[in-house]
Amino acid sequence: MTVKNQPMSIAVLLGSVRHARMGIRAAKLVMQALAARGHEAVLVDPMEVQLPLLDRMYKEYAPGTAPEMLENLAMLYRRVDGFLIVSGEYNHGIPPAMKNLLDHFLEEYFWRPSGIVCYSAGQFGGVRAAVALRATLAELGMPSVPSECTIPRIASSLDEEGHAQNEHVTHTLDRFLDEFLWYARALKRERLDGTPY
Repeated sequence: MTVKNQPMSIAVLLGSVRHARMGIRAAKLVMQALAARGHEAVLVDPMEVQLPLLDRMYKEYAPGTAPEMLENLAMLYRRVDGFLIVSGEYNHGIPPAMKNLLDHFLEEYFWRPSGIVCYSAGQFGGVRAAVALRATLAELGMPSVPSECTIPRIASSLDEEGHAQNEHVTHTLDRFLDEFLWYARALKRERLDGTPY
């Protein structure tokens, strides 16, 4: 089976721990869309993993001494083919839970693409958070693909189970995933041949 026909494994990183969060709807949307295409989607929810505020990165622990949750995430990140970042926009920037989740790791992200799924209560769909995320994701070694999936007015655009309530969301997501998965397959082929370092 060629890489083109292989199912991809994708980590979906959710960026909110607010109890009334809408982002879980967007996470469900992309998880369901990936599964419908035959891919594995693994949700990383900071409300469940409850990482502490960053003190030491995973790589700063001696081998075998990292907390179990960090070790589990490191194993997951090393085996996936890409990362989908599901983020709201806080004060024109990255939600603190997302930044904390991302910053615990580094090398585990390398040579894999990321894609940004952003949302907001208003009409702009979280694009200002996406601008900030692009710089962070590139620095972490998982540069984002050119397109993004923006979900404006999330409360009415997605129901509680993550089902799209309008054609704009469906069309945007389909095109976005086509592009993201193309990059995931391309970089997987290159990783099989080795990496620069």
